[in-house]
Amino acid sequence: MPEVPSATELARAVRERATTSQALVQAALNRAGAARALNALVTLNDRAGEQAAEVDARLSAGEALPLAGVPVVVKDNLNVAGTRTTCGSRILSNYVSPYSATVVERLTQAGAVIVGKANMDEFAMGSSTESSAWGPTLNPWDPERVPGGSSGGSAVAVAANITPISLGSDTGGSVRQPAALTGVYGLKPTYGRVSRYGLVAYASSLDQVGPFARTAADLALVMNVLAGHDPRDATSLEAPPAFRTGTPQELRGLRVGVIRESLGGNTPGVEAALQGVLSALRDAGAVVSEVGVPSVQHAIAAYYLIATPEASSNLARYDGMVYGARVPAGDVMGSMTLTREQGFGREVQRRILLGTYALSSGYYDAYYSKAMRVRRLIADDFARAFAGVDLLITPTSPFPAFRRGEKTADPLAMYAADVDTVAINLAGLPALSVPAGFEEVDGRRLPVGVQFIAPALGDERLVALAGSLEGIGAVRLETPPGYGA
Repeated sequence: MPEVPSATELARAVRERATTSQALVQAALNRAGAARALNALVTLNDRAGEQAAEVDARLSAGEALPLAGVPVVVKDNLNVAGTRTTCGSRILSNYVSPYSATVVERLTQAGAVIVGKANMDEFAMGSSTESSAWGPTLNPWDPERVPGGSSGGSAVAVAANITPISLGSDTGGSVRQPAALTGVYGLKPTYGRVSRYGLVAYASSLDQVGPFARTAADLALVMNVLAGHDPRDATSLEAPPAFRTGTPQELRGLRVGVIRESLGGNTPGVEAALQGVLSALRDAGAVVSEVGVPSVQHAIAAYYLIATPEASSNLARYDGMVYGARVPAGDVMGSMTLTREQGFGREVQRRILLGTYALSSGYYDAYYSKAMRVRRLIADDFARAFAGVDLLITPTSPFPAFRRGEKTADPLAMYAADVDTVAINLAGLPALSVPAGFEEVDGRRLPVGVQFIAPALGDERLVALAGSLEGIGAVRLETPPGYGA
């Protein structure tokens, strides 16, 4: 288990006056400075010390703060009042948010301190955190490789021990895939379980905020703070959180289904990690079987025919007229055109064009409407699979971290990096990437993860499972060399 303090341990130490919030925050800022070469953070909170002092004062006044003094990083598409929110894009390079996202408010109310904003693929469109206007984020296990995306900066913040918890967003795997490639936990909650208010939208019917953490206890701690209904989010569910960690005994009799369609095309290290977890589950008394979810083979195609039209609609507001960057021209239309041409990167432009085309006259029924029918088939196939098992399992990614630049010239290869994750977003289900082992590539040990999927509102079951897996030694969580305590 981790050799660095967890959020649970840090919060307890602050509440017991063994340390202070100010000391924890300063230590996190120091670690962020030492890890600057990784380019995980794009903005530091210059009021973090002052806010930490306020937490210490609140504790002295008798407030109960579950996250007392815990330093946290949030992805740069989550609004924090008075702080830049750039979404990794030049078009929002100078935008300072006047309000905070609900998840940010809940963190600070619980005593956490936001120490910085994490780097990300531009507007969350990517699987490698290479498309950020502020440069790529590097993987602490091998700086020549990507950390995954689009929440790569948030994953690296936890993997490299800058903060014990961070927040990302997951539209097609953007929390789980970087969690697997950097060797930490990454949870994608049930759609609607965590408020999206204040999250800059990519694809509104798919986006979900989720945490990165190093322990099951920290997942439970932060989800009990984040989850719950928010009247400012029309898609928010009435489902009060009740997260806890499980025990090894709870694995006995658990029915786990291996998705048959996920068993091909994996690297040897990924396959070994998956089989290792399955063996540990069987030894603990779980019942493991193969199940079919045949429509997942169409998930990548359906995802891009649903996500890109939503992106095209959501990004129409960035025209330089109300907020964000503006490129002057001779007239309004000219200014809008130049602003979007120069403000958006190549991948964002590509997805806007794909989405606009899919929604255009004569093509809506051929593409978008058909993809929505496939989405329904995927949800139905998952429902049938869950009729016979409690949880499903797949690799999180079919391969460990790839080299920077390896897939940027081939968009289809980059899109295929999410082959094991996008179907879960289309179905609105919760899923958890668990650090499950390592694969040696070119003399480097690279983390790999396995993904557990639960029925809708089964988020608590996933977090309990993480605790049970820790209890039987099935979680392989280490800190990259040079980033320990």
